[in-house]
Amino acid sequence: MSAIGSLNETPLHAELKRRVAPPGSAFEVEVGGYVVDAVADGLLIEVQTRHLGNMRTKLAALLPENRVRLVLPVPRTRWLEKAHPDGRVERRRSPKAGRVEQLFAELVYAPKFLAHPNLELEVALVEDVEERTFAAGKAWRRRGWVVSGRRLVAVLERRTFSRPEDLLALLPADLPSAFTTADHAAAAGLPLRLAQQAAYCLHELELVERVGKRGNAHVYRLT
Repeated sequence: MSAIGSLNETPLHAELKRRVAPPGSAFEVEVGGYVVDAVADGLLIEVQTRHLGNMRTKLAALLPENRVRLVLPVPRTRWLEKAHPDGRVERRRSPKAGRVEQLFAELVYAPKFLAHPNLELEVALVEDVEERTFAAGKAWRRRGWVVSGRRLVAVLERRTFSRPEDLLALLPADLPSAFTTADHAAAAGLPLRLAQQAAYCLHELELVERVGKRGNAHVYRLT
């Protein structure tokens, strides 16, 4: 059996699956040799708080005979909480704000799964707390502060993508008909890396085609 069971799941995962599952759902259900987070009226619900690439084998096994909703949490608001050795708790808001487009950073590991008629993706924009504790000699970039856990505060927004074409709604309206990833990044206010991941996913799903190059950059057009 392969899955995240209730004994070793994180508080964030445990709370989120209860927030997004419909009333009356059954939790931690074995289906086809895998433990599924929730089942409601024949719909399998999986909350993926780690890399989507880790789900490829499980999805390949479940999708042929089951409808699956894969929930990807994205922190739109994150609080950084440090528990000092003397008992003080320091809390501040992270300057980073997540967006729905961050689904491309996960979908890049297995973009063609979205073309399967039995799969839908749900992005849950959440408010969460990242807990940090001090461990001397570790996490030198954060001066010894290591992430010890995450917990959910609220689900702020939910957005579902049931077919590849739904992803096109994430492209900015003023994007040129022929564009590079730099054009996309500038028009949408995205990091270039995320725009590149979006282009890869859209190309793999045959939603855009490469029609040339501008310098070293591919030029894309909607198919």
